[in-house]
Amino acid sequence: MNLERPKYKGHLKLLVLKMLSEKPMHGYGIMAELERVYGIPHPSPGTIYPILSSLKRNGLIEAIGEGKRDKRLYRATEKGKQYLEEHAEELEEVLRMAALFREFARLGGRELGELLKEVFLSLDKLSDEQKMALAKEFSEFTKRVRLILLGEIPGVKGNE
Repeated sequence: MNLERPKYKGHLKLLVLKMLSEKPMHGYGIMAELERVYGIPHPSPGTIYPILSSLKRNGLIEAIGEGKRDKRLYRATEKGKQYLEEHAEELEEVLRMAALFREFARLGGRELGELLKEVFLSLDKLSDEQKMALAKEFSEFTKRVRLILLGEIPGVKGNE
């Protein structure tokens, strides 16, 4: 069986298969559940339906009932449930990463990522003074974050 090594799409495949092993769902329900339960931001039909096709092609899920693609229910097959058992360690790692991502987003990580992307895409329009100011901010921010990671929280008594 040639499922991709679990990177982003591989992680999603495992999560989708896990969800479908618990209860039948349709594509939209899968997208909503990925966002609600795992904190995956706005999974798109262009991401989910190819994953469903791949899982179906590999015999890990099956469509139940007929109708339009977005109303078709999917469920894990016995082969899919066995695949999850055989890859339990990978699934645990995916679930751990999803929990970390959800917590990172809760702490503002998603906004930080969007800001960094905005800075990156603006670099060719910035003056030298703006770039120098950004370099200074990045340096100070990086130092403060590293101190926090070391347990030295700036502004807290005993850590100053």
